[in-house]
Amino acid sequence: MSKTLFKFSVAIALFFFATLSLQAGKVSAYYDAPYASASAVKSKLQKAGFTVLASYSPASKNYLKVLVFTNAKLKSAAAKKLRGFAAVERVLIDNKTKTVHVTNPEYWLKAFLQKDYSAGTAKSVKASIAKALGSLKPTQDVLDSGSIAKYHYALSMPYYEDMLKFDKSGVKGKKTLFTLKLPNGAVLVGVKMSKASEKFIETIGEDKALVLPYTVLIENGKVYALHAKYYLAISYPLLSLGEFMKISSTPGVIERQLKKALK
Repeated sequence: MSKTLFKFSVAIALFFFATLSLQAGKVSAYYDAPYASASAVKSKLQKAGFTVLASYSPASKNYLKVLVFTNAKLKSAAAKKLRGFAAVERVLIDNKTKTVHVTNPEYWLKAFLQKDYSAGTAKSVKASIAKALGSLKPTQDVLDSGSIAKYHYALSMPYYEDMLKFDKSGVKGKKTLFTLKLPNGAVLVGVKMSKASEKFIETIGEDKALVLPYTVLIENGKVYALHAKYYLAISYPLLSLGEFMKISSTPGVIERQLKKALK
């Protein structure tokens, strides 16, 4: 082999190695799964050992169905101080586009469990999801693996721990979509907000509508919610600043809606 050809071969090998390393450092927020009806997806999840807590149509769009689900491993992992948001995963069935998107446990458990994250739990939950839904293909909605736990959208924007705190005791009955009690006594509650407050999905992407329903965590006599500026941004990791500005009023609207839903 000539020196020129050898150098070229080495360069190609290094390029592919660098490419694979870069890809390995990225984690997608979602997977695409084979299309099936909402009722079929629900049945498959239940057969795989999950409990489906709610079926929800964000912004009252009947062609969109979000199923919120959990299992024993998720509940156990989330039963730590202010980690309860990690207790559920979500799947979106879009009957208009005939697509199914499901949350990636690695991404969301890293985000919500922070230093309590366990790769083994994420791997186990993903295996159960794949058993239920079939082949999972990562979407392009990625963040660097090391930046997920410390994620914030931009300078001065909130982190995971910068939660909204309410001196309330719970959620009004008519606003409650589901209630999930965790082993540590905390309770995760799905909240039904107004149609108008959820219409932001029309602007920044209905394919991420599984960001809804919004949840609150009741723990030690107080109610917590993820700050919408954090939660929407990490749910739409490819969101541009221009797109974010188009929904700049949404975080305030969500906070007011949550206050109205609480008792």
